[in-house]
Amino acid sequence: MEQTDMLIVAGGDGTLQEVVTGLLRRPDQDTVCNTPIGFIPLGSHNSLSPSLHLLSDNKVKDITSATLSILKGETVPLDVLQIKGEKEQPVFALMGLRWGTFRDVAATISKYWYLGPLKTKAAHWFSTLREWPLVRDVSVSYLDPSLRPPDLPSQKPPRPNLLYRIIRRLKNRWNPPVEEPPKVEEPEQWKEEQLSTLELFIQTHNKNPVERRINDSLMICAEPDNLTVGEYITVGNKKEEDPTVFTKDSTKLEASACRLQLPESAAGFYNIDNEEYEAMPVEIRLLPRKLRFFISAERREQLLSQVQ
Repeated sequence: MEQTDMLIVAGGDGTLQEVVTGLLRRPDQDTVCNTPIGFIPLGSHNSLSPSLHLLSDNKVKDITSATLSILKGETVPLDVLQIKGEKEQPVFALMGLRWGTFRDVAATISKYWYLGPLKTKAAHWFSTLREWPLVRDVSVSYLDPSLRPPDLPSQKPPRPNLLYRIIRRLKNRWNPPVEEPPKVEEPEQWKEEQLSTLELFIQTHNKNPVERRINDSLMICAEPDNLTVGEYITVGNKKEEDPTVFTKDSTKLEASACRLQLPESAAGFYNIDNEEYEAMPVEIRLLPRKLRFFISAERREQLLSQVQ
């Protein structure tokens, strides 16, 4: 892929995740990561689109906007999550991993299609009749976030003139620089939290990729376990529109990596970028600014205005 100028992915969350996972499993992934990626939203779920393109109620306009952003060539770096089980090959995600009651109910909402606009509230209410409270226990170990290094300049600095290069070489020959001793890597300091929650979401900051941040981090978000049935239905209705929304009393932790240890009795599934995977103990590591995606200049300005 050394001669590849760009990659264009036309599809939804599932297609995009397959492409990203395939690229980052390649032995030449460091080279591949320098290739900009264009995303044209054609799927039933297009979670990344609001981060990159101007959206409307017209799908043709959304596709046109995404295509124009590729042609104009402006890019933005995106974080990636590496998610690895004990025996499986890693899976890579751009948005996050979701686990818990709200995820499980969201998977059943389509069954109540005959209830029309009430189907989301009905699905959450019916779930409380089968069992309540719908709390899950999980052990979360995590590493503190790392400081975000400064952005690299988009252009290489100009080469020094010939005289300066000759003087620098002579100086290095007469007074060779002292080699620094190799740094001893400190052991990772893992912290542990025991959480009781209705839903856990491990997510990137790619919802607003242009926001300036002090740390490179992923977010661990856990809903409280003391919602009433009415609050549970209301929150579930909001999460159907935007799964990244969390209540004000939720637990939020910043980390550079985390490990999820589920109890043996906890069956179920994860949603990783809206794709279903069997729930199991996993380690999730942040790969900061791993890939570059084409972004609309207008959407970049909108996102910048949101954080000011």
